[in-house]
Amino acid sequence: MSRLAIVELHKEELKFSAGHFMLFSATQRESLHGHDYQVSVAFHTLIQHNGMSFDCRKYKQKLLDICKQLDYRFILPSQSDFLMLEEADDHWIAHLKNESLPFYKNDAVVLPISNVTLEELSFWFTQQLCENILELTEHHIQGFVVKVFNGRGESGASSWGKI
Repeated sequence: MSRLAIVELHKEELKFSAGHFMLFSATQRESLHGHDYQVSVAFHTLIQHNGMSFDCRKYKQKLLDICKQLDYRFILPSQSDFLMLEEADDHWIAHLKNESLPFYKNDAVVLPISNVTLEELSFWFTQQLCENILELTEHHIQGFVVKVFNGRGESGASSWGKI
């Protein structure tokens, strides 16, 4: 008989601080602001004969590396229907219907998401963790749920696999 487990990573250091704005329409957006985000993952997995599912240190490090990519950066969405990004020499110009906002490339990160929301950020984290499906399978991971919190008690979640 297979034994199933849920292994959760919700560590203090799985966090990043980043700026953003949400897009509401072609003409409306939030003001520029930032959050202290927290990330957690719940892996649905099989317990092996040694009483362990997998060595979760590998995924903790992977999450830390992903968070580091976003830490102290301004996040810009590249897949938005409302925002167009223009690449200039050392900066990005974000064009919304009636305004243009410049961001230095050193300060910004462009993600393949449609909006900088908790839902989209959790989906992006899910995609990063799914880069090596073979590895997930080798670790007997059946599925997982990624949650991204914005520090105000709100979160968005995304899942992969059988859960």
